[in-house]
Amino acid sequence: MPEKKNQLQTERRTRSRRVRKPKKSQIPYALLLSIVFVGIGFLFAANQERLAIFWMFGLGFGYVLQRARFCFTAGFRDIWITGNTSVTRALLVAFGLATLGVTAIKYQSTLGDVEQSLAMSGVNAIGWPLAIGAIVFGIGMVIAGGCASGTLMRVGEGFTQQLIVLIFFVIGSFIGGIHTPFFNEVNENAPRIFLPDIFGWVGALAVQGLIILLVYIAAVKWQKKKIGTIE
Repeated sequence: MPEKKNQLQTERRTRSRRVRKPKKSQIPYALLLSIVFVGIGFLFAANQERLAIFWMFGLGFGYVLQRARFCFTAGFRDIWITGNTSVTRALLVAFGLATLGVTAIKYQSTLGDVEQSLAMSGVNAIGWPLAIGAIVFGIGMVIAGGCASGTLMRVGEGFTQQLIVLIFFVIGSFIGGIHTPFFNEVNENAPRIFLPDIFGWVGALAVQGLIILLVYIAAVKWQKKKIGTIE
């Protein structure tokens, strides 16, 4: 028995010392894909310039998501699993920048002859369908390992599981779209809170900015408590 045990240990050491074959360079494939993507962009531009703009923006946005590992799931999940809040803080910065842009667009819609209905677009009613949907989606994205942006990014990387998630994401969105009239009817009398109507445009910016800042500070303190360092 001791001899057999020593033999097994020797075999394991030998296997661990084996030199791994170097991975093939993926640069040629990247160059080929880049040429294909640029060609598709020119093809879109020849028919409709907006399609080319959307195409290039989509590629750029996808690249940024992949390199940044940007995912809403990680932003809410990692806080409790690892104590790391780097993605959470990145999301908060994104929310702050988006707040400035969206506020400018909505405020512009209230000036001149532009229809003021744009200011209330995207302001959904706060009812039980929203609460139930948020809880179900939150549980689903943690189990699936990705939100919409994270799923698309990982599908591009070749993750088979995320491809399955994407398929059912599309099916669920289709079913939800069919039932949208029902939910709108249920939420007909539910409140719609629009901060500029309560605090004014400048006040709404200040209130939302303060909330984001306080959550950011809380995220920093949480990571220091759990990990001890801030990335």
